Amino acid sequence: MNVAASACPLCGGTGWKSTSTDVSRRVTRCDCRELVRNQSLVAAARIPKRYEHCELSDFEFDGSRRALAPARMAACRFVEEYPINKDGLLFVGSIGVGKTHLAVGIIKELIRSKAVPCLFYDYRELLKEIQNCYNDSVKATELEVLKPVFETELLVLDELGAVKPTEWVWDTVSLILNSRYNDNRTTIITTNFPNAPGAEPYAVSGTEMSRAQRATRRETLGDRIGERMRSRVAEMCRIVQMEGEDFRQTIRSASFR
Repeated sequence: MNVAASACPLCGGTGWKSTSTDVSRRVTRCDCRELVRNQSLVAAARIPKRYEHCELSDFEFDGSRRALAPARMAACRFVEEYPINKDGLLFVGSIGVGKTHLAVGIIKELIRSKAVPCLFYDYRELLKEIQNCYNDSVKATELEVLKPVFETELLVLDELGAVKPTEWVWDTVSLILNSRYNDNRTTIITTNFPNAPGAEPYAVSGTEMSRAQRATRRETLGDRIGERMRSRVAEMCRIVQMEGEDFRQTIRSASFR
């Protein structure tokens, strides 16, 4: 029996509390069970310690960060509409603008208000775990790593495109995104790369982009995950563009003043 439930003054550990009146005797689930359930779902979500404090309610979008108000509004609307609208979200923006904060805030709010099973994975860490499965000394199989990624009701895939693209990386991304797309499961994605096509093919004034132009242009999401998968993400997710300063850098600079 859970310690919190056994110590609960309302239900005495039974999980049920009385709602009796003078004319009827009824019981209902005790709040302590809901608390235990939420704690279990939060633990299963694998939210990194760095982001455990993140809430939608404490996301800053005033002053110099006023341009981020639409992104915070989109996150709140997502929670309100889920699961009636199961489209995912793609948060696009530079480093430190608050993409992961909003994604984690959504997870915690969905768990708290709707008991939705969620899972957080850093894109780099997920690929590393899958690669480790090929090591004979590691007992976990690729399927064991990927099964919860495929099956969780809501997946947050953080920093999509952060790993240098290879055929293996593209195949793995395709497997994950297509599996969730085909099963109609919701995915929230964050990326630092502009949501634009890759360099090939890429037209500039009606001609193919030159090698020099490709070398100096900023890499895009299409470059990092392939144009086919960028198109798949666009089918799965509503795009939320985030523009602003690196919040972590701003805080760090302020601390030295």
